[in-house]
Amino acid sequence: MTPPLTGRFVKLLPYADSLKGELRTALDVDQDAWRLFSRAGFGEHFDAWWEDSMRMAAAGSALNYAILDPTDGRVVGATSFLNLRPKDRVGEIGATFLRPEVRAGRVNPDAKRLMLAHAFEGGLFDGEPAHRVEIVTDARNLRSQGAIAKLGAVREGVLRRHKVTWTRHVRDTVIFSIIGEEWPAVRDGLDARLAAFAGEADI
Repeated sequence: MTPPLTGRFVKLLPYADSLKGELRTALDVDQDAWRLFSRAGFGEHFDAWWEDSMRMAAAGSALNYAILDPTDGRVVGATSFLNLRPKDRVGEIGATFLRPEVRAGRVNPDAKRLMLAHAFEGGLFDGEPAHRVEIVTDARNLRSQGAIAKLGAVREGVLRRHKVTWTRHVRDTVIFSIIGEEWPAVRDGLDARLAAFAGEADI
């Protein structure tokens, strides 16, 4: 059984039926933001989102987490490891949605710190460290690109006309990555950012 990941400010809980209702509520906001996702998880789209996520997890190609704020026990978003390639020890962090009130704060860097440590310190691939973690986003999503760059990930380029999203938009995808040799510097940068949040009472 996949264990939860506990950070300084958030806990990542693997998807389970007991979390389905809370996750549905967390994702059912800010419909405009969902335009920039390849799949939709709000409202009437949630059940298909959930079923696809559980199917990918069962196939071993994904590992999905609800993001919990332990201070009040509230689920405030979702994130996943996607396109897992255990032989190559490569995975992607994606499908990250946060409620508007916790964006641009400590939730995202703490969640990414947990996931990157899980990958590069042997938790994701049966004790072997990842060689590479990818983070991709829609080329239209400038806020996401800025947040990914702030993590210390390297922008590698654009995959042109890469996929058709749920809105039927043919999207260009910007791809970033972090490799194993870069993880110590990325970790230290995230730790410094999280330390700055340590005195805050609220996310």
